[in-house]
Amino acid sequence: MGLFDRIMGIFGSGGSKLPKVDVNKRFNLLGRTGQGSMSKVFQAYDKTLGRNVCLKVLDKVKTQRFEDRFKQQNLVKPSEGEICMGLRHRNIVQTFEHGLTTDGEPYLILEWIDGLGMNYLIETRSANLNGKRIDYLIQLADALEYLHNERLMHRDLCPRNIMVTNDGVVKLIDFGLTIPNTKEFCRPGNRTGTADYLAPEVIKRMTTDLRVDIFALGVTAYEIFTGQLPWERSASSEETLRRHLNTPPRSPKDMREDLDDDLCEILLKAIARDPRERFASAAAFRDAIKSLDRQDY
Repeated sequence: MGLFDRIMGIFGSGGSKLPKVDVNKRFNLLGRTGQGSMSKVFQAYDKTLGRNVCLKVLDKVKTQRFEDRFKQQNLVKPSEGEICMGLRHRNIVQTFEHGLTTDGEPYLILEWIDGLGMNYLIETRSANLNGKRIDYLIQLADALEYLHNERLMHRDLCPRNIMVTNDGVVKLIDFGLTIPNTKEFCRPGNRTGTADYLAPEVIKRMTTDLRVDIFALGVTAYEIFTGQLPWERSASSEETLRRHLNTPPRSPKDMREDLDDDLCEILLKAIARDPRERFASAAAFRDAIKSLDRQDY
């Protein structure tokens, strides 16, 4: 039985009783490492597991509000914890446990990653990218291919949801918006995600498929190679979405003159406005960049 079937089986059986944890008793909180729109993230020492971990505590009100969007369509979205517990891949953050705090907040205990965010590497034009861009993207595409083979869509792939360990291993993180790749969940209407990485069909609230993740992968790849987005940054998300729909992306060569034409073609193909013109899969994108004559970017 695959991961998708196991997750969906949980709902068919009425779910399982989640453990409840007193955060202050079980963990020594070592510091905040980030905060998303729906969660707080800490580095913590887990006294039960006997190791440093990443503790993610979700805002119960915002999480419920998000899940209610699906309930309005008579759908029950698997929780982030239920999805993450089944993911087993070198390039995906490992989840050890999920449950509820004594305050009723969903929590996840994840592996602690010694490394840096891809967004940081891009924004600082880090030397850690030099000569490694293609390798990092191959690893990222491997993670996405695995997720898609498990019949799941990430729906929020972007540099801030990618970590690179000190040993150069890429880790895809944050599955809070991940949904099953089924006809029901891909119906028009779900417009969640990060504006700069939203595919046109998501913006237009059309039926979607795995190629929305390919679009986000393409935007991310464009940034990794050029340090810029395909469209000029806008002060408002509304203007960002309009540009995705109405403005052609900038040529990667305009951002970085030394890029070869075949690489530029790959980057633009991945972010084609029409999903039929994009790569059909993460594996196809990976194979395209692996076949490039030049691998030293």
